[in-house]
Amino acid sequence: MQGKLIIFEGVEGCGKTTQIQLTSQWLQSLGIEAVVTREPGGTELGVDLRRLLLETGKNHIASRTELLLYAADRAQHVEQELKPNLASGKFVLCDRFIYSTIAYQGYGRSLDMDLINQLNQIATAGLVSDLVFWFDVDAEIGLQRKRSSGEIADRIEEEKIDFHKRVQQGYGELAKTYPEFIIRIDASLSKESIQQQIQDKLSKVIIN
Repeated sequence: MQGKLIIFEGVEGCGKTTQIQLTSQWLQSLGIEAVVTREPGGTELGVDLRRLLLETGKNHIASRTELLLYAADRAQHVEQELKPNLASGKFVLCDRFIYSTIAYQGYGRSLDMDLINQLNQIATAGLVSDLVFWFDVDAEIGLQRKRSSGEIADRIEEEKIDFHKRVQQGYGELAKTYPEFIIRIDASLSKESIQQQIQDKLSKVIIN
């Protein structure tokens, strides 16, 4: 079976991490080898970049610097993890990809979209995803979920609500632009219902 790159996207607290694990378990039950990874942080270098990008502290990261660090993480991730696993026929389930950069740095930070697209092209070396699941939830609800989980908020989660609303708007625009492969999932539904929708969509990918 040919490898497939399946992306899970959404604002903070949308539930995508839980769904990635459930999807991996389901694929394994079908005898399909699945690899779970994430951006940033999917490689050894990426772990260090993730710490720089997400930890809170005194160091201010300029928006363009942030964009370049995410691009560096992605370039390493594509070469070291994504391409080799796809070449060996595995299903790669990735927590965030280029769509996060467009939503967070493009819409959230208001950086130049042409620059973002150019960097994404360089970082991916032309690698494209087969399917994207966008977990659509109100930004405020998502942040409330994260806070109620007891986890310490990272640098992105601590941004003002207006930032997170712009990110959510960005995902909505992406879904309108690429309806053929970005699948909107109502993230307010039960995790069982959400997982069933994912399995229904992926079943078609597996058959093809």
